[in-house]
Amino acid sequence: MKTKAIIFTAVLAAMIGVGQFIGTENYYHPGFHENQNSNGTAYAYPPGVGITSTAVNCLVCHVDNGPWKDDGNTIVDIVDKTTGKSLKQPDGSFVIEVKRNTAKTVLTVLGRAKGDNTESPYRNAWTYIDTSRIRTGSLSKFASGWECNLPLSCRVVGDKLEIYEGAKITSLPMTLRPTDSARNCEIQLQLMLTKGESVKGKAELGMLGNYYMKKVVLRVIE
Repeated sequence: MKTKAIIFTAVLAAMIGVGQFIGTENYYHPGFHENQNSNGTAYAYPPGVGITSTAVNCLVCHVDNGPWKDDGNTIVDIVDKTTGKSLKQPDGSFVIEVKRNTAKTVLTVLGRAKGDNTESPYRNAWTYIDTSRIRTGSLSKFASGWECNLPLSCRVVGDKLEIYEGAKITSLPMTLRPTDSARNCEIQLQLMLTKGESVKGKAELGMLGNYYMKKVVLRVIE
């Protein structure tokens, strides 16, 4: 009886596995038409910027067609999780200072300000990326020598944060740690505020979105 149960389980698992490849149409972003390796064609959705393709920014696949282009009501911020203070500089860039071999957690905060009358975005997507590493073979496209547990994400609006009370935002923690080889450097925070769904195989259709790019300076404290 036990042998029959094992055989049945194995057969069922094999059938499910085969079913994944039969009668299924592959949909993919336009940035992934060409085979990127010698093991066969790989289809993928974002994160396409420098991770699963050599795309330099979100606009390779998506369009900047949304109603959230006014900076006055758009929130793009990086906040120190411990102190609750923004790391934004007067020129609009951000500086994250971290003691070497010590972890620091920041919050990526994106969305629309309290009192904004425009229909708010539903989902925000972002990535922190060192653009000089996009065409390299490294699996990580974050700053070299810096450990990071969440360099990119996509999140539904609805988070709460004291300094942005009443705002329609996403807020997610990211922990950084500069290793012995880490150096001061500059990376990009690329993001899109979005609403709706992209058409499969045609990412430029079906979704409203606005693209932003901010400079982020990583600084090691010795």
